[in-house]
Amino acid sequence: MAIYGISDAINVICGIKNAICGINNAIYGINNAICGINNAIYGINNAICGINNAICGINNAINGINSAINDIINASFLMPLMPLMALSMQYF
Repeated sequence: MAIYGISDAINVICGIKNAICGINNAIYGINNAICGINNAIYGINNAICGINNAICGINNAINGINSAINDIINASFLMPLMPLMALSMQYF
């Protein structure tokens, strides 16, 4: 009977050890879940930054196109008028 008692005691100790391991694994799982949530938040923030950068790039491209159009308009219409404007300015 003593052998059964020792065996039962060993089983109790192993059960306690397994319970502690299970608690530790649960804690690790919770920590990993928190890390996953944090990584998801960082990923979303990075995606938002990427979208903002894309919008800035589009705006810069539009500004560049507008500047080029203005340069073409100025070169084609105002430049030929410069000598006339210079002549007319000498009378004022």
